[in-house]
Amino acid sequence: MNHVNCDIADKSLAPRGKLRIEWADRQMPVLQLIRRRFEQTTPLAGERIACCLHVTSETANLVRTLKAGGAQVALCASNPLSTQDEVAASLVEDFGVSVFAICGEDRDTYYRHVNQVLDIEPTITIDDGADLINTLHTSRTSIIAGIRAGMEETTTGVIRLRAMAADGALRYPVIAVNDADTKHLFDNYYGTGQSTIDGILRATNILLAGKTFVVCGYGQCGRGVAMRARGMGANVIVVEVSPLAALQAAMDGYRVMPIAQAARIGDIFVTVTGDISVIRKEHFDVMRDGAILCNAGHFDVEVDLNALAEMAVSRRQVRPGMEEFQLADGRSLFVLGEGRLVNLAAAEGHPAAVMDMSFANQALCAEFVCSGERLPIQVHSVPSQIDQQVAALKLQAMGIEIDQLTPQQVQYLSSWQQGT
Repeated sequence: MNHVNCDIADKSLAPRGKLRIEWADRQMPVLQLIRRRFEQTTPLAGERIACCLHVTSETANLVRTLKAGGAQVALCASNPLSTQDEVAASLVEDFGVSVFAICGEDRDTYYRHVNQVLDIEPTITIDDGADLINTLHTSRTSIIAGIRAGMEETTTGVIRLRAMAADGALRYPVIAVNDADTKHLFDNYYGTGQSTIDGILRATNILLAGKTFVVCGYGQCGRGVAMRARGMGANVIVVEVSPLAALQAAMDGYRVMPIAQAARIGDIFVTVTGDISVIRKEHFDVMRDGAILCNAGHFDVEVDLNALAEMAVSRRQVRPGMEEFQLADGRSLFVLGEGRLVNLAAAEGHPAAVMDMSFANQALCAEFVCSGERLPIQVHSVPSQIDQQVAALKLQAMGIEIDQLTPQQVQYLSSWQQGT
């Protein structure tokens, strides 16, 4: 399929990529069911879908499902380090998808790829971090009128989009797929928890048991990371700015303190906040020799690497995915995955079984926006019937049955007359 427009690292990697895609597909039964239905009904016929997502084997199976629904799909990476080059090659060679993604691409290449995806003049966008939407609203405004709606996959992107909507800057409707219960209660919690620990262990091969492990941010992602770190025997500290989240962390049994205190005693630091400069120069100044820093938030802004680079007298790569910053006083601090998403920069991202639900939401939301009148311009929740459908399909695939309400129970829950 060499006629497919693409920019990838090496087409000869396709056979290896296809094996990875097929293995992931075995763990994604909900998406399989949706794909089979889409092949029969083609609900996305005539649609052009621009995707800016992590180019992984799981994403490949979402793209296959969108294609099965009749859509033309173009895909670029949502992170310069997360692309699996063999998967990109297989999507091009085996599935005829236009892919613009190369692992390790620089910033200019990254945004060239974003624009190449937008060259299809999409009717639907699917984002992981809102870079497509940001580019459309800044430099590609001429094609916005043809867009039905978009979907956003991650917390950071939803925060950006709600800010745009509040400022009156958002110019087409977007569904916050991240906020679906079958996404954030599973993908964010179980997926981020397991894959972040996986990335840290692959990059460092350290023993977590007995280490002081600092988690900055106690949203669903941070909770998952804290849970898995404690399960590995680490002593977990949570850093928060929200009184409610901090209170929950304390009642979940974690120590809670400001980052200025945690910086002095932590062995491993993970940022999962979606905000900028969570760990800064004043924190580097007091860290222990050998402290390890990494990020599991979407953008590489949570650890102030510019400040750390200015402090360093030397830098060197000591292992794949791990860089040492030696400071003037002889201490060394270690950064994983260039401060980017450690679960993708140093590992393979979330397990396919949990991405099954997230990408099922994406596919069903794409069908939803094509099935009726255009949505109002705002950030929308995933329709509850889609959330329930995804959960039901996942239980079915797991062989789990649940009860149904009796007519008497339904009547009782919808009435108010019966008292104590």
